[in-house]
Amino acid sequence: MKAILSVSDKTNIDLFAKELSSLGYEILSTGGTLAYLQKHNIDAIDISKYTDSKELFSGRVKTLHPKIHGGILFRRDNDDDVKSASDNGIFPIDLVCVNLYPFKATTQKSDDFDEIIENIDIGGPSLIRAAAKNYKSVLVVVDCNDYNKVISNIKDKKDSIDFRKELMIKAFSHTAEYDSFIANYMNERFNNGFGESKFIVGKKYIDTKYGENPHQNGALYEFDDAWSKSFNILKGESSFNNFLDINAATKIVSSFDKNAICIIKHGNPCGFAIKENLIESYIAALKCDSLSAYGGVIAINGDLDINLAKLINETFFEVIIANTITKDALEIFSNKKRVRLFELNNIKLDKFDFRHINGGFLLQEQDEVFDSEVLDSKQMGNTKANPKEMQDLLIAYKLAALTKSNCVTYVKDCALVGIGMGLTSRVDASKIAFLKAKEMGLNLVGSSLASEAFFPFRDSVDLASEFGVKAIIEPGGSIRDDEVIEAANKHNIALYFSGKRHFLH
Repeated sequence: MKAILSVSDKTNIDLFAKELSSLGYEILSTGGTLAYLQKHNIDAIDISKYTDSKELFSGRVKTLHPKIHGGILFRRDNDDDVKSASDNGIFPIDLVCVNLYPFKATTQKSDDFDEIIENIDIGGPSLIRAAAKNYKSVLVVVDCNDYNKVISNIKDKKDSIDFRKELMIKAFSHTAEYDSFIANYMNERFNNGFGESKFIVGKKYIDTKYGENPHQNGALYEFDDAWSKSFNILKGESSFNNFLDINAATKIVSSFDKNAICIIKHGNPCGFAIKENLIESYIAALKCDSLSAYGGVIAINGDLDINLAKLINETFFEVIIANTITKDALEIFSNKKRVRLFELNNIKLDKFDFRHINGGFLLQEQDEVFDSEVLDSKQMGNTKANPKEMQDLLIAYKLAALTKSNCVTYVKDCALVGIGMGLTSRVDASKIAFLKAKEMGLNLVGSSLASEAFFPFRDSVDLASEFGVKAIIEPGGSIRDDEVIEAANKHNIALYFSGKRHFLH
């Protein structure tokens, strides 16, 4: 029996090779892997000697040879293949263990295109694909985490067709992911990310109990171990819809400094505040819409301790997520069967955003919201906002940008006091925000208002004046901007144009 071992990631390859040798495998290897095995006193044959063909072009051609690919690919149950292999001195290769040149890692540490090109693996994918194609006769191993399982199954004679299929699927997924990253990188480098093809690759992180509804299957797939490295499940199982709400909530709180708290219900914020401490932030956030908050998701940009936990425990939240959750805080919720507790840290904003539509998907650059859009916005009327109002405008602006359009947000004393979202009319959004604030006993007098898109008419400003709004920020750009400015001046409302729209459909 023969096995090819040629890996860039050499984690535990020496242990794997020793086990294979003890099972009677003859090890064939190349370059750095060969030197590594020999350093660990493992007998291995240089593939160049095996093929009687030296490496060419500084190692660009090493394993591309009939004795290698023929040994992998010939069908053991096909008489013609067997005869052809025998006539040409080709012996069966029974196991291929390969992982690929670190192309992605190279792009992250270097912009030298020549160096990047040299880290595109050619022989490795060819070996993997050949072995995967002939999986009935060849074990193909691409993941060092599978070494023990492979050895165990060989020893116990359990390397069944089903097990080989499992390895085969993993192998094709491995090369597909590798090639996808190369293609995406080239398009990002030379076509601004929008080439003829775009490949979206994710690894399954977790199955959800079901999708948005019980009759739908669902799972979360992650980019680059983003969730594996950042998400810590402390209590409960997160559902498909939970993940949607977690994403919405954490995008909002991570846009602010420490002590931000956001409450999400069905993908939309129904509470937000950022105060001197988390206790104050939570109290203020809950006031915005305590009715909708019930059964929602709360995200905390900070640490959940026992004092905050006791306060939160007075209201039912389905999901509570924070940077860290102390053991004492965790104990507070131990008897709450329906409460799910998670820690999440440092999931970075993806470079691109895509939306599925029937028959395809839409791709765009990720929308980002910057403080400078507010701090450098243009004063359009006669009235100037004071520092407190500008701080509220900044919060309102970010919340509006990260909430479904059409959207308006009212912020007062660094807390959300009114919000209307996802409506077909901006005036209706304003009215609903006011009605909800009134229902919650909140006063909009002295608040700051943000709209993620321009006001097409002055009516929204006239309405804002009735509510007691003191400052407004919007992108501007309407053909009736002059009327909007006139209305702001009439009501002594500070009006600012950011020059940047943030639709979220």
